[in-house]
Order: sequence, then structure tokens, then C-alpha cells
Amino acid sequence: MNRNIFSSLQTYRFQAGLSNQIAGQWSEEQAYDWFASQPLLTGCNFIPSNAANQFDMWQDQTFNQDTIDQELGFARSLGFNTMRVFLHNLAWQYDPEGLKNRMETYLALAASHEIKTVFVLLNDFTKSTGTRGVVQSPGQEEVGNLSAYSQLESYVVDILSHFANDERVLMWDLYNEPGNSALFNESVPLLKRAFEWAWSVRPSQPLTVGTWNYTEQFDLLNTMSLFYSDVVSFHHHENSPAIERVITKVNGYQRPVVCTEYTSEPTGANAAMTLTALRKNEIGAISDGQELTLLLEATVTEVALV
Repeated sequence: MNRNIFSSLQTYRFQAGLSNQIAGQWSEEQAYDWFASQPLLTGCNFIPSNAANQFDMWQDQTFNQDTIDQELGFARSLGFNTMRVFLHNLAWQYDPEGLKNRMETYLALAASHEIKTVFVLLNDFTKSTGTRGVVQSPGQEEVGNLSAYSQLESYVVDILSHFANDERVLMWDLYNEPGNSALFNESVPLLKRAFEWAWSVRPSQPLTVGTWNYTEQFDLLNTMSLFYSDVVSFHHHENSPAIERVITKVNGYQRPVVCTEYTSEPTGANAAMTLTALRKNEIGAISDGQELTLLLEATVTEVALV
């Protein structure tokens, strides 16, 4: 790990005599007041079992509120109070009003289970496990295409404006894993614009982008993500002892911290060690959702055996 990645931008601003708070960003006091008003955050990524990916979840033909309701109930039975849910720009592009209506339906269902939601607006990560996964939003070619940004801005601003004061939304994760899919610094302009678009709305909920790769290729993306966020967030998919080093660094930004994705291995001690470290440091914990997947699979198997 490059141990300088979390401090280079902050050091530069200090040396230049610049403020460590950006216009449009929450103050540290605002961030801590918000965090203190929340319960102990525990949750997972959520895509209902009927959906192949987040676009499938949100399009009209495959949006299934009965499945969402049932599976949010399963999540609550595991003790979760937070779901992290990916959106897709194309779902908005094809049907902006319909998407917002379906988000309203989802939020009502989540609230009925006493669950709040972190929505993810943009995403450079793509993965499919079996029949389910997530896909990039926007697509690979659009990330560095400045001419595509006008429509992306409209998408981000419209969604944030509509839900800007909705207490059922916990936080906005503006950009999942920027630079993934071998994009690296091609994602820098879009990351910067994503924050600027969000600041133009300035919703009542905090804004964040999590760090996820700690190699030198991601220095700029990491420093931007950490420095611009109202609440600091990160992903952790390495061995558990490494998480202590990451926690030490992110705590240096003197803002509340949420781990917005960690690997929840169902049998080994690694996940338990990670969760213990997060709890010890009073860090919100959102897993990749394997626990919920296993519960759903067990329920399906149980039903099939009856």
C-alpha cells in the first residue's frame, strides 16, 4: 500500500494556505452531527433475486415490488438497517418519471421494514455471479466522453433534486469504484463533475465516494474521493489485518467513516475480524450482501423441500 495516498491533497492545500473544506461540502461538525443522529449502521448491497443487475431491477418490465418487499424483510431479520442500492443512468434516460416513481415505491417498502438506503448513482465496476451482478453506469466509452456529460448531469441532478429532502435516503454514494474496469485516471473528470453536480443541488443527505484500490495508480482518485466527501467511505476486500491500516488513514480526515462494502465470507473468520475492527472504531458496516444471498438460497431450498 502507498501510505501517502490519503494525505497528499490535504498536505498540498495546507502548504498552499487553502481551507480544508470545499464550498458545497459539509463541515466536519455537520458530518459528525449527522452521524451521531444515526443508529449503528449495518447493512449490505441489495439487488432483488429476480433481477439480473441494477438496470433489470429498475426497469418497468422487471421491477417486482413483491420480491423487493419480501427480501427487504429477510434483510431486516438479519439485523440490517441499511441497504446500498445501485441505480443506472439508462433506466433514467429511458423513463425518468417512471424510475423516480419506482424509487418512491422501493423507499416506501424499505421504510416499512425500518431500513434506510444509500443510493449509488454512477459505477465503474462490473461483475456477474451466476445470474446476478452489477453493470457499469455509464458504459465504458462514456466515462471519458465529455460530450456525454450533459445527459449524465441531467440524470444526477434530477435524482438528487427529487429526493434531496427525503429522510428515507441515508446517503448518496455518487460513484462506485471510480477507475475500475481498467479505466484508472480516465474516470477523474467524471468523478470531479459528479461532485460538482451534487454540490449544485446540495441535498440534505451526505455525499460520499469510497476508496477501493490502494495502489499508486489510484492516488488521484483516492485523494479526490476522500477530500471531497462529506462522510468518508471505503471498501475492503483484502485480508482482515490490512483493514486496521486503512482505518488509521481514513480517520485522519476527521470525518465520520462508513465502510460501504466489505467481503462477508459466510464461514471463515475473516469477515468476523473485519466486522470486529469496524465496530471497534465506530465505523458503519455495509457488506457485499453474501449473507442475504445465502439466506435467500436457503429459503428457496427449504420451500422446494416442503
